[in-house]
Amino acid sequence: MKMKFIDLCSGIGGGRLGMEANGLQCVGHAEIDAEPDKTYTLFFGEEKNYGDVMSINPATLPHFDFLIAGFPCQTFSIVGQRKGFNDERGQVIFGIEKILKECNTKYFILENVKGLVNHDDGKTFRFIIELLEKVGYDVYSKVISSTEYGIPQIRERVYIVGIKKGLSKKHYSFPSSVAVRPISEFLIDEESDVMDICNPTFQKYIHNKYNEGKINLEEILSNDYWVVDTRQSDLRIQKEFCPTIRRGRQGILYVKDRKLRVLSGMESLLLQGFPVELIMKVKGIIPESKLKAQAGNAMTVSVIEKIVKSIMEVI
Repeated sequence: MKMKFIDLCSGIGGGRLGMEANGLQCVGHAEIDAEPDKTYTLFFGEEKNYGDVMSINPATLPHFDFLIAGFPCQTFSIVGQRKGFNDERGQVIFGIEKILKECNTKYFILENVKGLVNHDDGKTFRFIIELLEKVGYDVYSKVISSTEYGIPQIRERVYIVGIKKGLSKKHYSFPSSVAVRPISEFLIDEESDVMDICNPTFQKYIHNKYNEGKINLEEILSNDYWVVDTRQSDLRIQKEFCPTIRRGRQGILYVKDRKLRVLSGMESLLLQGFPVELIMKVKGIIPESKLKAQAGNAMTVSVIEKIVKSIMEVI
């Protein structure tokens, strides 16, 4: 019999894919935002969306052994205003705690931004860990970059694993890292837009006070798969690695055949570990800007896949 899981704060289902790769069966999901839920439905088909985690009556949920949730991170991120528990989105952890407790859930994985670890001098993170321990779990956490599990995206997130006390046969350890795959395997969208380097706006950008004299376009264009991150002011180069894909970061370019190409929605999803056959279900249907934003909020599939496999090995 397959172990069952529920996918909370599901986004477009990166966590779900990592769970299903280990043979687990999804029995439901919860996502409050209609836009990513549309993509989720195109990926996985019509099913009940339980909506707002804070409004869920645990008694109405189907049986499940495992819970996964990428609970809201805006309130803890260094990019946001860092309001933490003073922001209602920061309260979702209490909704998750209630479900874990009342459903007697055996195992869980929670994912959040790295900034959660040091928010309010670490007090927020310690509070969350203690909250989960009091519900009856052995809790483990680690900041992991997607590069550690094969994906050439420099994306650091904190992962929290919970195993109901008494259910593990040995002490849990996060999985060992694996080799990073070449970024050329991910930057494959033949329809990705080409940046006109003579465009006046682009020229003004590379000659602003932050970039003037620091950029050699000829050198950049001579190196396939250099990734060019056009931040708000300064331009940064990553050699064969992609910077963190975020909801609000759209200015990621890369070099291919002496052209600067714009990272596409398809490529953003590939760099989150989504398989091509699934991406083709939404390519051309969901607008590019929305796909990139949704990829930026997703979990990296391969990271979840490796963590779930390591949990299964100790239980």
